[in-house]
Amino acid sequence: MNAHARKVPRVAVVYDLGSATPNDVLAAAHRLCEVLFVADFDRPGAAAHRQSLLALGEVLDVTGLDGEERVRLLREAAVDGIVTYSEYQLAGTARLAQALGLPYHSPELIPALVDKLVQRRILAEAGVQATRCAVIGDDPARALDLVGVPAVIKPRTGAGSLHTSRVDSAEEFLAVAAARPAGIEFVAEQMLEGDPAVAGEFWGDYVSVESVHTGAASRQVCVTGKFALAEPFRETGMLLPATLTEEAAAEVLALEAAAVRALGIRHGITHTEVKLTADGPRIIEVNGRLGGYVPEILRRATGINLVRTALEVALGGEPRIPAPRHRGVTYQYFLTPPAVAGTLTSVDGVAELAGLPGVRNVETHAEPGRFVDWREGTQSHLGVVFGSAPDHDDLRKVAESITATFRPVLAPSAGAGA
Repeated sequence: MNAHARKVPRVAVVYDLGSATPNDVLAAAHRLCEVLFVADFDRPGAAAHRQSLLALGEVLDVTGLDGEERVRLLREAAVDGIVTYSEYQLAGTARLAQALGLPYHSPELIPALVDKLVQRRILAEAGVQATRCAVIGDDPARALDLVGVPAVIKPRTGAGSLHTSRVDSAEEFLAVAAARPAGIEFVAEQMLEGDPAVAGEFWGDYVSVESVHTGAASRQVCVTGKFALAEPFRETGMLLPATLTEEAAAEVLALEAAAVRALGIRHGITHTEVKLTADGPRIIEVNGRLGGYVPEILRRATGINLVRTALEVALGGEPRIPAPRHRGVTYQYFLTPPAVAGTLTSVDGVAELAGLPGVRNVETHAEPGRFVDWREGTQSHLGVVFGSAPDHDDLRKVAESITATFRPVLAPSAGAGA
Protein backbone atom coordinates (compact mmCIF):
# COMPACT_ATOMS: atom_id res chain seq x y z
CA MET A 1 0.00 0.00 0.00
CA ASN A 2 1.50 3.38 -0.92
CA ALA A 3 1.47 6.54 1.19
CA HIS A 4 -1.36 8.12 -0.84
CA ALA A 5 -3.65 5.11 -0.33
CA ARG A 6 -3.26 5.22 3.43
CA LYS A 7 -5.27 7.67 5.48
CA VAL A 8 -2.76 7.58 8.32
CA PRO A 9 0.89 8.58 7.73
CA ARG A 10 3.69 6.23 8.76
CA VAL A 11 6.88 7.15 10.62
CA ALA A 12 9.96 4.94 10.76
CA VAL A 13 11.47 4.94 14.26
CA VAL A 14 15.08 3.71 14.23
CA TYR A 15 15.46 1.89 17.55
CA ASP A 16 18.54 1.48 19.75
CA LEU A 17 20.01 2.18 23.18
CA GLY A 18 18.49 5.22 24.88
CA SER A 19 15.33 5.23 22.78
CA ALA A 20 11.94 6.08 24.17
CA THR A 21 10.26 2.77 25.05
CA PRO A 22 8.08 1.04 22.46
CA ASN A 23 5.04 1.66 24.66
CA ASP A 24 5.82 5.38 24.94
CA VAL A 25 6.35 5.74 21.18
CA LEU A 26 3.12 3.95 20.33
CA ALA A 27 1.15 5.94 22.89
CA ALA A 28 2.60 9.18 21.52
CA ALA A 29 1.64 8.18 17.98
CA HIS A 30 -2.02 7.63 18.87
CA ARG A 31 -4.27 9.30 16.29
CA LEU A 32 -1.22 10.88 14.64
CA CYS A 33 0.60 8.19 12.69
CA GLU A 34 1.49 4.54 12.32
CA VAL A 35 4.88 3.51 13.68
CA LEU A 36 7.32 1.23 11.90
CA PHE A 37 10.16 0.29 14.25
CA VAL A 38 13.44 -0.18 12.38
CA ALA A 39 15.63 -2.54 14.39
CA ASP A 40 19.09 -3.99 13.89
CA PHE A 41 19.06 -6.80 16.45
CA ASP A 42 22.83 -7.10 16.30
CA ARG A 43 22.77 -3.84 18.28
CA PRO A 44 22.51 -4.51 22.05
CA GLY A 45 20.08 -1.62 22.52
CA ALA A 46 17.62 -3.14 20.05
CA ALA A 47 18.25 -6.73 21.10
CA ALA A 48 17.36 -5.89 24.72
CA HIS A 49 13.86 -4.83 23.60
CA ARG A 50 13.35 -7.38 20.84
CA GLN A 51 10.45 -9.14 22.55
CA SER A 52 8.49 -5.98 23.30
CA LEU A 53 9.14 -4.49 19.86
CA LEU A 54 7.86 -7.59 18.08
CA ALA A 55 4.93 -8.00 20.44
CA LEU A 56 3.73 -4.40 20.41
CA GLY A 57 4.41 -2.95 16.99
CA GLU A 58 5.28 -3.40 13.35
CA VAL A 59 9.00 -4.08 13.00
CA LEU A 60 11.31 -3.81 10.00
CA ASP A 61 14.18 -6.16 10.87
CA VAL A 62 17.31 -4.79 9.17
CA THR A 63 19.80 -7.03 10.95
CA GLY A 64 22.76 -7.74 8.68
CA LEU A 65 21.48 -5.53 5.86
CA ASP A 66 23.57 -2.82 4.23
CA GLY A 67 22.44 0.76 3.79
CA GLU A 68 21.09 0.33 0.25
CA GLU A 69 18.92 -2.62 1.25
CA ARG A 70 17.57 -0.71 4.26
CA VAL A 71 16.64 2.21 2.02
CA ARG A 72 14.92 -0.15 -0.45
CA LEU A 73 12.81 -1.74 2.30
CA LEU A 74 11.84 1.63 3.73
CA ARG A 75 10.79 2.81 0.27
CA GLU A 76 8.64 -0.28 -0.08
CA ALA A 77 7.15 0.46 3.34
CA ALA A 78 6.23 3.94 2.04
CA VAL A 79 7.22 5.79 5.21
CA ASP A 80 6.31 9.47 5.40
CA GLY A 81 8.85 10.40 8.06
CA ILE A 82 11.81 9.03 9.98
CA VAL A 83 13.25 9.71 13.42
CA THR A 84 15.42 8.15 16.11
CA TYR A 85 15.40 8.73 19.84
CA SER A 86 18.84 7.15 20.20
CA GLU A 87 22.18 8.96 20.22
CA TYR A 88 23.73 5.90 18.59
CA GLN A 89 21.48 6.00 15.52
CA LEU A 90 21.71 9.70 14.62
CA ALA A 91 24.20 9.11 11.81
CA GLY A 92 22.42 6.10 10.35
CA THR A 93 19.04 7.82 10.50
CA ALA A 94 20.46 10.89 8.77
CA ARG A 95 21.76 8.77 5.89
CA LEU A 96 18.43 6.98 5.53
CA ALA A 97 16.50 10.26 5.62
CA GLN A 98 18.68 11.81 2.93
CA ALA A 99 18.29 8.77 0.66
CA LEU A 100 14.51 8.79 1.16
CA GLY A 101 14.15 12.56 0.75
CA LEU A 102 12.68 12.93 4.24
CA PRO A 103 13.29 15.79 6.70
CA TYR A 104 15.94 15.12 9.34
CA HIS A 105 19.40 16.28 10.38
CA SER A 106 21.64 16.35 7.32
CA PRO A 107 24.46 13.76 7.33
CA GLU A 108 26.94 16.66 7.18
CA LEU A 109 25.61 17.99 10.50
CA ILE A 110 25.96 14.74 12.44
CA PRO A 111 29.66 15.08 13.38
CA ALA A 112 28.83 18.39 15.07
CA LEU A 113 26.19 16.62 17.16
CA VAL A 114 27.96 13.40 18.15
CA ASP A 115 31.68 14.24 18.08
CA LYS A 116 32.67 16.27 21.14
CA LEU A 117 35.90 17.55 19.57
CA VAL A 118 34.17 18.71 16.38
CA GLN A 119 31.42 20.43 18.35
CA ARG A 120 33.94 22.28 20.54
CA ARG A 121 35.81 23.50 17.45
CA ILE A 122 32.64 24.79 15.78
CA LEU A 123 31.48 26.64 18.88
CA ALA A 124 34.91 28.20 19.32
CA GLU A 125 35.21 29.26 15.68
CA ALA A 126 31.73 30.83 15.82
CA GLY A 127 32.70 32.86 18.88
CA VAL A 128 30.08 31.16 21.06
CA GLN A 129 32.46 29.49 23.49
CA ALA A 130 36.12 28.49 23.51
CA THR A 131 36.71 25.34 25.56
CA ARG A 132 40.04 23.54 25.40
CA CYS A 133 39.58 20.02 24.04
CA ALA A 134 42.02 17.44 22.64
CA VAL A 135 42.04 13.80 21.59
CA ILE A 136 44.11 11.72 23.98
CA GLY A 137 45.17 9.11 21.43
CA ASP A 138 48.65 7.64 21.75
CA ASP A 139 50.11 10.78 23.32
CA PRO A 140 48.28 11.63 26.58
CA ALA A 141 51.07 14.01 27.57
CA ARG A 142 50.39 16.19 24.54
CA ALA A 143 46.66 16.27 25.36
CA LEU A 144 47.56 17.25 28.91
CA ASP A 145 49.71 20.13 27.61
CA LEU A 146 46.87 21.35 25.38
CA VAL A 147 44.06 21.09 27.93
CA GLY A 148 45.69 21.41 31.33
CA VAL A 149 44.07 20.48 34.64
CA PRO A 150 41.53 20.26 36.11
CA ALA A 151 40.04 18.43 33.15
CA VAL A 152 37.39 15.91 32.18
CA ILE A 153 38.31 12.72 30.34
CA LYS A 154 35.44 11.11 28.45
CA PRO A 155 34.63 9.21 25.25
CA ARG A 156 34.75 11.32 22.10
CA THR A 157 31.28 10.01 21.20
CA GLY A 158 28.54 8.55 23.39
CA ALA A 159 25.98 9.51 26.01
CA GLY A 160 24.98 9.07 29.65
CA SER A 161 28.35 10.06 31.20
CA LEU A 162 29.78 6.65 30.30
CA HIS A 163 33.44 6.29 31.35
CA THR A 164 33.66 9.98 32.31
CA SER A 165 36.17 11.09 34.94
CA ARG A 166 37.44 14.31 36.47
CA VAL A 167 41.21 14.68 36.89
CA ASP A 168 42.81 17.36 39.05
CA SER A 169 46.53 16.80 38.58
CA ALA A 170 48.92 15.84 35.81
CA GLU A 171 49.61 12.52 37.53
CA GLU A 172 45.90 11.74 37.76
CA PHE A 173 45.37 12.77 34.13
CA LEU A 174 48.05 10.38 32.86
CA ALA A 175 46.86 7.55 35.12
CA VAL A 176 43.23 7.80 33.97
CA ALA A 177 44.35 8.12 30.35
CA ALA A 178 46.45 4.98 30.68
CA ALA A 179 43.56 3.02 32.22
CA ARG A 180 40.92 3.99 29.66
CA PRO A 181 39.14 1.08 27.95
CA ALA A 182 40.52 -0.14 24.64
CA GLY A 183 38.60 0.40 21.46
CA ILE A 184 37.08 3.74 22.51
CA GLU A 185 38.52 7.09 21.47
CA PHE A 186 38.72 9.55 24.36
CA VAL A 187 39.05 13.31 24.61
CA ALA A 188 40.18 15.56 27.40
CA GLU A 189 38.27 18.79 27.97
CA GLN A 190 38.87 21.84 30.06
CA MET A 191 36.92 21.48 33.32
CA LEU A 192 33.96 23.87 33.52
CA GLU A 193 33.77 24.71 37.21
CA GLY A 194 30.21 25.12 38.42
CA ASP A 195 29.03 27.81 40.81
CA PRO A 196 26.58 26.29 43.35
CA ALA A 197 25.16 29.74 44.08
CA VAL A 198 23.50 30.05 40.66
CA ALA A 199 20.89 27.31 41.12
CA GLY A 200 21.23 27.11 44.90
CA GLU A 201 23.55 25.22 47.20
CA PHE A 202 21.56 21.94 47.23
CA TRP A 203 20.87 21.77 43.51
CA GLY A 204 22.95 20.76 40.51
CA ASP A 205 25.31 23.33 39.01
CA TYR A 206 24.00 22.60 35.51
CA VAL A 207 20.70 22.54 33.62
CA SER A 208 19.45 21.44 30.23
CA VAL A 209 17.46 23.22 27.55
CA GLU A 210 14.94 21.29 25.47
CA SER A 211 14.22 22.80 22.04
CA VAL A 212 12.24 21.94 18.90
CA HIS A 213 13.46 22.90 15.42
CA THR A 214 11.44 23.04 12.19
CA GLY A 215 11.60 24.93 8.92
CA ALA A 216 9.65 27.75 10.52
CA ALA A 217 11.65 28.35 13.69
CA SER A 218 13.58 27.03 16.67
CA ARG A 219 11.49 27.04 19.83
CA GLN A 220 12.83 26.60 23.34
CA VAL A 221 10.45 24.46 25.38
CA CYS A 222 11.92 24.66 28.89
CA VAL A 223 14.96 24.82 31.13
CA THR A 224 15.19 21.56 33.08
CA GLY A 225 16.72 21.76 36.55
CA LYS A 226 18.98 19.07 37.97
CA PHE A 227 19.85 17.53 41.28
CA ALA A 228 23.52 17.66 42.26
CA LEU A 229 25.77 15.17 40.46
CA ALA A 230 27.03 12.05 42.19
CA GLU A 231 30.77 11.46 41.86
CA PRO A 232 32.27 11.69 39.37
CA PHE A 233 29.66 12.89 36.82
CA ARG A 234 26.57 10.75 37.38
CA GLU A 235 23.17 12.36 37.05
CA THR A 236 20.94 11.94 40.09
CA GLY A 237 17.71 13.33 38.66
CA MET A 238 15.86 16.37 37.37
CA LEU A 239 13.11 18.79 38.27
CA LEU A 240 10.68 21.24 36.70
CA PRO A 241 10.65 24.14 37.04
CA ALA A 242 14.35 24.79 37.61
CA THR A 243 15.52 26.92 40.52
CA LEU A 244 17.09 29.64 38.35
CA THR A 245 16.23 33.30 38.56
CA GLU A 246 14.65 34.86 35.47
CA GLU A 247 17.95 36.59 34.69
CA ALA A 248 19.98 33.38 34.95
CA ALA A 249 17.44 31.47 32.85
CA ALA A 250 17.53 34.17 30.16
CA GLU A 251 21.33 33.88 29.97
CA VAL A 252 21.09 30.10 29.61
CA LEU A 253 18.50 30.38 26.83
CA ALA A 254 20.53 32.99 24.96
CA LEU A 255 23.63 30.80 25.04
CA GLU A 256 21.69 27.74 23.87
CA ALA A 257 20.19 29.69 20.96
CA ALA A 258 23.64 30.89 19.91
CA ALA A 259 25.03 27.35 20.03
CA VAL A 260 22.13 25.98 17.96
CA ARG A 261 22.71 28.67 15.31
CA ALA A 262 26.45 28.04 15.23
CA LEU A 263 25.98 24.31 14.73
CA GLY A 264 23.40 24.85 11.99
CA ILE A 265 20.59 22.80 13.55
CA ARG A 266 17.35 23.23 11.61
CA HIS A 267 15.33 20.09 12.29
CA GLY A 268 14.27 17.84 15.16
CA ILE A 269 14.67 18.12 18.90
CA THR A 270 17.78 19.05 20.85
CA HIS A 271 18.84 18.53 24.44
CA THR A 272 21.56 20.99 25.43
CA GLU A 273 23.40 20.67 28.74
CA VAL A 274 24.65 23.92 30.23
CA LYS A 275 27.06 24.42 33.15
CA LEU A 276 26.30 27.25 35.57
CA THR A 277 29.61 28.96 36.32
CA ALA A 278 30.59 32.11 38.19
CA ASP A 279 31.33 33.69 34.80
CA GLY A 280 27.95 32.82 33.32
CA PRO A 281 26.52 29.73 31.60
CA ARG A 282 28.77 27.51 29.49
CA ILE A 283 27.85 24.77 27.01
CA ILE A 284 28.61 21.25 28.19
CA GLU A 285 27.26 19.69 25.00
CA VAL A 286 24.46 19.96 22.46
CA ASN A 287 22.69 16.68 21.69
CA GLY A 288 20.67 16.17 18.52
CA ARG A 289 17.88 14.14 20.12
CA LEU A 290 15.62 13.96 23.16
CA GLY A 291 17.32 13.99 26.53
CA GLY A 292 17.13 10.82 28.57
CA TYR A 293 14.16 10.83 30.98
CA VAL A 294 13.21 14.38 29.94
CA PRO A 295 10.02 13.53 27.99
CA GLU A 296 8.50 11.77 31.00
CA ILE A 297 9.06 14.59 33.48
CA LEU A 298 7.97 17.27 30.99
CA ARG A 299 4.76 15.41 30.21
CA ARG A 300 3.92 15.02 33.91
CA ALA A 301 4.80 18.63 34.70
CA THR A 302 3.19 20.38 31.74
CA GLY A 303 1.35 17.93 29.51
CA ILE A 304 3.82 18.55 26.67
CA ASN A 305 4.77 15.24 25.01
CA LEU A 306 8.15 15.56 23.28
CA VAL A 307 8.02 11.97 22.03
CA ARG A 308 4.90 12.92 20.05
CA THR A 309 6.43 16.24 19.05
CA ALA A 310 9.37 14.38 17.49
CA LEU A 311 6.93 12.34 15.41
CA GLU A 312 5.10 15.50 14.33
CA VAL A 313 8.38 17.13 13.27
CA ALA A 314 9.39 13.96 11.39
CA LEU A 315 6.18 14.34 9.35
CA GLY A 316 7.11 17.92 8.46
CA GLY A 317 4.58 19.43 10.85
CA GLU A 318 4.76 22.56 12.99
CA PRO A 319 3.82 21.30 16.46
CA ARG A 320 1.88 23.52 18.80
CA ILE A 321 3.98 23.89 21.94
CA PRO A 322 2.30 25.85 24.72
CA ALA A 323 4.30 27.79 27.28
CA PRO A 324 4.87 25.48 30.27
CA ARG A 325 2.72 26.14 33.31
CA HIS A 326 3.71 24.56 36.59
CA ARG A 327 1.78 23.69 39.71
CA GLY A 328 4.39 22.92 42.31
CA VAL A 329 7.58 21.09 41.38
CA THR A 330 7.72 17.83 39.43
CA TYR A 331 10.77 15.61 39.82
CA GLN A 332 12.40 12.28 39.16
CA TYR A 333 15.18 11.22 41.48
CA PHE A 334 17.62 8.48 40.46
CA LEU A 335 18.58 5.82 43.00
CA THR A 336 22.34 6.02 42.61
CA PRO A 337 24.75 3.33 43.84
CA PRO A 338 28.10 4.07 45.51
CA ALA A 339 30.99 4.99 43.23
CA VAL A 340 32.42 1.48 43.14
CA ALA A 341 32.17 -1.49 40.83
CA GLY A 342 30.77 -4.56 42.49
CA THR A 343 27.94 -6.96 43.11
CA LEU A 344 24.79 -5.71 44.77
CA THR A 345 24.37 -7.83 47.89
CA SER A 346 21.35 -6.18 49.54
CA VAL A 347 18.99 -3.23 49.30
CA ASP A 348 17.08 -1.69 52.19
CA GLY A 349 14.44 1.00 52.21
CA VAL A 350 12.72 0.41 48.87
CA ALA A 351 9.30 -0.21 50.42
CA GLU A 352 9.57 2.94 52.53
CA LEU A 353 10.21 5.18 49.52
CA ALA A 354 6.60 4.96 48.35
CA GLY A 355 5.43 6.40 51.66
CA LEU A 356 7.42 9.62 51.40
CA PRO A 357 5.38 12.82 50.81
CA GLY A 358 4.49 13.42 47.17
CA VAL A 359 6.02 10.19 45.82
CA ARG A 360 3.84 8.88 42.97
CA ASN A 361 5.80 5.88 41.78
CA VAL A 362 9.01 4.00 42.48
CA GLU A 363 10.68 1.92 39.79
CA THR A 364 13.61 -0.25 40.85
CA HIS A 365 15.94 -2.70 39.20
CA ALA A 366 18.08 -3.26 42.28
CA GLU A 367 18.00 -7.03 42.51
CA PRO A 368 20.74 -8.58 44.70
CA GLY A 369 23.30 -10.30 42.52
CA ARG A 370 23.32 -7.57 39.88
CA PHE A 371 26.78 -6.31 38.95
CA VAL A 372 26.93 -2.52 39.15
CA ASP A 373 29.72 -0.35 37.71
CA TRP A 374 29.76 3.42 38.34
CA ARG A 375 31.73 3.88 35.11
CA GLU A 376 28.53 3.12 33.19
CA GLY A 377 27.26 6.58 34.20
CA THR A 378 23.51 7.06 34.16
CA GLN A 379 23.00 3.43 33.13
CA SER A 380 24.30 2.28 36.52
CA HIS A 381 21.47 3.73 38.58
CA LEU A 382 19.26 1.31 40.50
CA GLY A 383 15.86 2.90 39.97
CA VAL A 384 13.86 6.11 39.79
CA VAL A 385 11.53 7.84 42.24
CA PHE A 386 8.79 9.90 40.53
CA GLY A 387 6.84 12.55 42.38
CA SER A 388 5.92 16.17 42.98
CA ALA A 389 6.29 18.69 45.78
CA PRO A 390 4.58 21.99 46.63
CA ASP A 391 7.83 23.95 46.22
CA HIS A 392 11.59 23.57 46.00
CA ASP A 393 12.11 23.64 49.76
CA ASP A 394 9.74 20.71 50.21
CA LEU A 395 11.43 18.86 47.35
CA ARG A 396 14.80 19.30 49.01
CA LYS A 397 13.49 17.63 52.17
CA VAL A 398 12.04 14.73 50.18
CA ALA A 399 15.27 14.27 48.23
CA GLU A 400 17.25 14.15 51.46
CA SER A 401 14.79 11.56 52.79
CA ILE A 402 15.16 9.44 49.65
CA THR A 403 18.94 9.43 50.05
CA ALA A 404 18.68 8.47 53.71
CA THR A 405 16.03 5.79 53.10
CA PHE A 406 17.48 3.92 50.11
CA ARG A 407 20.47 1.90 51.26
CA PRO A 408 22.17 -0.34 48.67
CA VAL A 409 25.13 -2.48 49.71
CA LEU A 410 27.75 -3.54 47.17
CA ALA A 411 30.60 -6.01 47.49
CA PRO A 412 33.37 -4.29 45.53
CA SER A 413 35.23 -6.22 42.88
CA ALA A 414 38.96 -6.63 43.29
CA GLY A 415 40.69 -3.39 42.33
CA ALA A 416 37.39 -1.54 41.82
CA GLY A 417 36.73 1.86 43.26
CA ALA A 418 36.05 5.50 42.54
